Amino acid sequence: GLGTYALTGDTCVDSVYTAIQNGYRLVDTAYMYHNEADVGKAVRKAINEGLITREEKFVTTKLYPGNQYDNPKAAIEEALEKLDLGYIDLMLLHHPGRNDVKAYKAIEKYIEMGKIRSVGLSNWYISELTDFLPRVNMVPALVQNEIHPYYQEQEVVPFIQEKGIVVEGWYPLGGRGYQAELLADRVLQQIADAHGKSVAQVILRWNVQRNVIAIPGSSNPEHIAENIDIFDFELTDDEMEQIAALERNEKHDWY
Repeated sequence: GLGTYALTGDTCVDSVYTAIQNGYRLVDTAYMYHNEADVGKAVRKAINEGLITREEKFVTTKLYPGNQYDNPKAAIEEALEKLDLGYIDLMLLHHPGRNDVKAYKAIEKYIEMGKIRSVGLSNWYISELTDFLPRVNMVPALVQNEIHPYYQEQEVVPFIQEKGIVVEGWYPLGGRGYQAELLADRVLQQIADAHGKSVAQVILRWNVQRNVIAIPGSSNPEHIAENIDIFDFELTDDEMEQIAALERNEKHDWY
């Protein structure tokens, strides 16, 4: 998938369209990214040009704590209007906050109405999930958290997956201000060299082999193409163990 954090305007439209051209079928946006309308514009363009059908494109957006949790119906209607794609494939709560259960239950009602297809959570961990899940009706389809080789969630990922919930990782390449160090990691570079791939491709492949969906963000057409070119090689068990050993429990954002 393509993450669209920090992509706005024509840059966002072009990036999403380029991703679709390169075979991406998932796009991740959010109210707080201020680009839902741009994402919708790009997807509609691709549909109108026959690149994809609406059913082939999986669009995720998120409600944000505060007014959106307090008045979720209005927030959901706003997202539907901005995206203008008929329905939303997946709506997440961006992180825990006051009235998060209320907001989640509002999304459940929109699923029953057919305007949203699935519901999930972003930035929920073991304690938060343990408290939250008994209070809602639908099991989340997905939980999206920060995941990269320096912050692997080695306990959280299996905890979520054992409940039949899909795990998705944001900041897969380390995030803003941290990407350069991660992409220069000596262990990752050695693994990349062994496969004739880039470090970014090794990291994304590592996610795939952990059954974690990765949503790297980029506005660079070459990087967008490179990031999906990860299905012609496989990391060995030893290489997966080498990457596991890079764990620092080093979180790069506050969520």
